[in-house]
Amino acid sequence: MSISPNIPSPDESYRYEATGTPRWISVLFGVVIALLAVLGYAGYTTQSRMGQDLAEQQKQNKVLTAQLDEANTRIADVKSKMEIATQRMGLTQSELAQAKSRAESIRKEQQESDQKLTAQLTQAQKENDEKIVAVATEVGGAKKDIEATKTDLEATKGKLERSLGDMNVMSGLIARNHDDLDDLKRRGDRNYYEFTVQKSKSAQRVGPVQMSLNKTDPKKAKYTLTVIADDKTIEKKDKTSGEPVQFYVKGSAHMAPYEIVVFDVGKNQITGYLATPKEGGAAPAPAATPAPAAATATPTKP
Repeated sequence: MSISPNIPSPDESYRYEATGTPRWISVLFGVVIALLAVLGYAGYTTQSRMGQDLAEQQKQNKVLTAQLDEANTRIADVKSKMEIATQRMGLTQSELAQAKSRAESIRKEQQESDQKLTAQLTQAQKENDEKIVAVATEVGGAKKDIEATKTDLEATKGKLERSLGDMNVMSGLIARNHDDLDDLKRRGDRNYYEFTVQKSKSAQRVGPVQMSLNKTDPKKAKYTLTVIADDKTIEKKDKTSGEPVQFYVKGSAHMAPYEIVVFDVGKNQITGYLATPKEGGAAPAPAATPAPAAATATPTKP
């Protein structure tokens, strides 16, 4: 087996190694060791830093975990409150639905009540209108009657007269007959007492006085009369039919006198009326013997 001339023989190799290790190998070895040291330090540093980072990360993880737990607790609390609120909201909605239904019922009832009230008011208004029309008709009729009465009174006033009485005092309106006396009564200016007095020994009461017929003269329409008032006896002698026979009684001096007007003179009786003022009438005359049944006096109050 031939050996290449470039490859040393074992013996030469031995001699070569024996002569010493090359320098570069030592340098290389030193570099490797330094590199390993550097790498070891770097690894240690990196490991240490990684350990610190890991510890810091774990610490942060703990903080995050605590925060997460707190957040979960809050979420659970919020969820619980939301569930309670939801339940309450559901109850409130139910109550609102009931309230709405009740309000609708009340509204319908109110509408029905308003319709009934409107109908009643309409009916009442209709009845009131009918009553007003009826009253207006009655008032119109009464007004016509009043106007007619007023017209009659005005016409009667034209027929009635005034004259001086036997005491030279102007009399009130004088009635000449029973119909005229009725007109005077309707006017109501004074109190009127219609009478028919017969000749008698006994006086008869006419309103607040008493009268006694002494004599009559039908042909001349004259009569003589005695009046008893306030315990006083007043004789009116030879008076004429239609003449106002006047006299005063106690308390009437400041007012118009009492007036007797006779519009019919018979054989034994006279017919006429006594007129007295409206205010301050005299006190009743003293009692006297009742007149015979045939003699009558009709008092008329206003």
